[in-house]
Amino acid sequence: MSCPICRKDTAQKFRPFCSKRCAEIDLAKWLNGSYAVPSQREEDLEAEVDAQELTPKRPH
Repeated sequence: MSCPICRKDTAQKFRPFCSKRCAEIDLAKWLNGSYAVPSQREEDLEAEVDAQELTPKRPH
């Protein structure tokens, strides 16, 4: 089995990761919402549109 973050062999102590570092990277992705599943509910879509309209546009 390989680590889902860096693809190295896993370590029994940190399974399914190879190290504490990779485990913490994965945890950070969960905490900041990187693994969130997008919702298709109509209320959520409306809220997202409203939030985008309120967000100030920044020049690139």
